[in-house]
Amino acid sequence: MRRAVAALILLVPLLAGAAPPPGSVNEDTVREIAAQLRCVVCQNLSVADSPSEMANQMRGIVRERLQAGDTPEQVIAYFVDKYGEWILLSPRPRGFNLLVWILPFAGIAIGLVGVLLLARRWSRRAAAAPAAEAIDPAIRERIRREMAEEEP
Repeated sequence: MRRAVAALILLVPLLAGAAPPPGSVNEDTVREIAAQLRCVVCQNLSVADSPSEMANQMRGIVRERLQAGDTPEQVIAYFVDKYGEWILLSPRPRGFNLLVWILPFAGIAIGLVGVLLLARRWSRRAAAAPAAEAIDPAIRERIRREMAEEEP
């Protein structure tokens, strides 16, 4: 029993030292959140990738809000409340934004159906084409003679 208590006494400081200090923020989490937000200056880059001063300030806000105890969802909601859904690089799949998620797949499906219909039409047309035996024997003989004359 004494050994277990002694081991526990020795392990507690080690475990306490391994825990991050309160208020610290993982930079990977800041980058993940910033990668979901659009830079207001560049507009085609995420806040994580943008070199602008505004993106730097937005990354600072993300860091501050996480240090204050907000969850990543709350941080994103903060920016959506401030700038609108435009700030999100990938729109949420609901309402009118659902078209952005559905139309590419619908376009691919329509294209595949079109290709299948064309291939079916072409194969039917090839099957309905006249066979080589349908050529008149007199014309076939004439073609054979002319081909023989052309050969040296």
